[in-house]
This record gives sequence, structure tokens and C-alpha cells, in this order.
Amino acid sequence: MSQFKIEQYPSFQAEDLDIIDKTTVFQGFFRIERWQLRHKLFAGGWSQPMIREVFERGQAVIVLPYNPQTDEVVLVEQFRVGVVDQGQSPWLLESIAGMIDDGQTAEQTAIREAKEEAGLTLSELWPMLNYFSSPGGSTEKIHLYLARLTQPVTSGLFGLDAEHEDIKMHVMPRQTAMQLLASGHINNAATVIGLQWLALHLSDVQQRWGTRLA
Repeated sequence: MSQFKIEQYPSFQAEDLDIIDKTTVFQGFFRIERWQLRHKLFAGGWSQPMIREVFERGQAVIVLPYNPQTDEVVLVEQFRVGVVDQGQSPWLLESIAGMIDDGQTAEQTAIREAKEEAGLTLSELWPMLNYFSSPGGSTEKIHLYLARLTQPVTSGLFGLDAEHEDIKMHVMPRQTAMQLLASGHINNAATVIGLQWLALHLSDVQQRWGTRLA
């Protein structure tokens, strides 16, 4: 039985792809491009040229604020058009999120979005991980951060009118968020991943940021 060797992954690199043509076929709130390409094959040689449509989504930041002293997290509730006609309410409970603008870092975006979507001033960011949300057809890359809260915060309504944002910020015990996750009430990928990361690393987070008050 062969053994997977980390040093041999990935099998190919960017230069093993040949982009023959790239054309923008739609430009609206988002952009869709049509690529003609070919790539090297595992068995040797090159693939035949193929056409793929690519959803140009950019990069986004996800922020999960956590208060280690009160053992509470902050989540936001808002309307999501992609859930319409999916058999459930399109108002989802999520982590704070926002797109990274040109000239801004992921950390700057996290600080900006926390203020706009939840009225929070962040004191410290802990990079959790990053991942591609749907690499089969989208360029979107997600950067997840745990944010440290050092003072109690209050639920309220936030969002920018200019961006048609209507956001309800919820403060809840971490265990309540985990119950919502286990019951399927939280079912968007970034929030699921962020809460699971916190569950896996909770002892490290509380050791670094302080433990819950008795």
C-alpha cells in the first residue's frame, strides 16, 4: 500500500496550467469570466482545451468575536438572497463578514466590518485559518479570525444603509451558539468552521486570553 507523502503534494504548480483565453461575460454586482484553458495530467501529457465559467468573488474576511471572561460570542443575523427558495428562512445567523477592498489587509477589513456590522472595537485578532469556499467555480478565498472582546457588549441593530445592510447583532453564551450549530440552525460554512475551530482550540484561547470568571 502506497503512503501519502506531504512533501510530494501538490503534484503540479501554477506553471502546469495554460490559460488560452480569458473573457468577462458578465459584470454586475459580481463578475463572471469565461476561461479557456488546459492543464497537465497525472498520467502525463496535457488535457484537451476546456471552457470554464469562473465566479470572480475576491477575498473575504470572517470574524468571530469571543469574550473569554464571560464565555460569550457575537453573531449577526441578516438577509441572504442565496437562501431564497431553499425551503428555509433567508435570514441567517452568521459570523461578521466583509470583502477585502483594494489596498486593505485582511486585518484592516476585520476591524472595519466589526465596527460596521456589530458596533465593536476589536482589541486583538487571532488568525484561525483560510480556505477556498467553492474552488470548482469561484475565486473566493475566506480568511477567518477570532476576535478578542475585553468588555461586555450589548445586542443591537447595525449595518450601512448605503450598502442595504440591515443587521441584528446577537450576544450569546458560547454553549448556546454550539447548541444552535448542533441543531442545524447555523448552517453557513464560515460560521460552522469558526465555531468548530473555537471548540477545538478553546483551552488554548482561554489560556492565552484569560479564563472565564467564576
